[in-house]
Amino acid sequence: QLQLAESGGGLVQPGGSLTLSCTASGSTLDNYAIGWFRQAPGKEREGIACINRSGYITTYVNSVKGRFTISRNNAENTVRLQMNELKPKDTAVYSCAVGGYCSEYDLESPSGFGSWGLGTQVTVSS
Repeated sequence: QLQLAESGGGLVQPGGSLTLSCTASGSTLDNYAIGWFRQAPGKEREGIACINRSGYITTYVNSVKGRFTISRNNAENTVRLQMNELKPKDTAVYSCAVGGYCSEYDLESPSGFGSWGLGTQVTVSS
């Protein structure tokens, strides 16, 4: 059974960078689109980036465009989220999940994703 595990979170100063990893076990990621989501305290889960099965299609929510980059290495069974120019409003628990497709519509519909990891905390603060 597919299980996902996120890593790479931590405390970073505004303007800093972090790279999150989403690693799969129990199955391969080849057949799935992957989405990254985040949830800040008191807020709904927000889809921020996704990548399709081949890696040729990526989609980002406007608030992270130009700062975050999603990539995948199917040989390593891993998807990464490179986060640059971090801001305090990026503070949240970040989770990855698998889905069928990657589009703006899919990011707006977290219920279409599954096999959620437990998440990793990202805190942006001085």
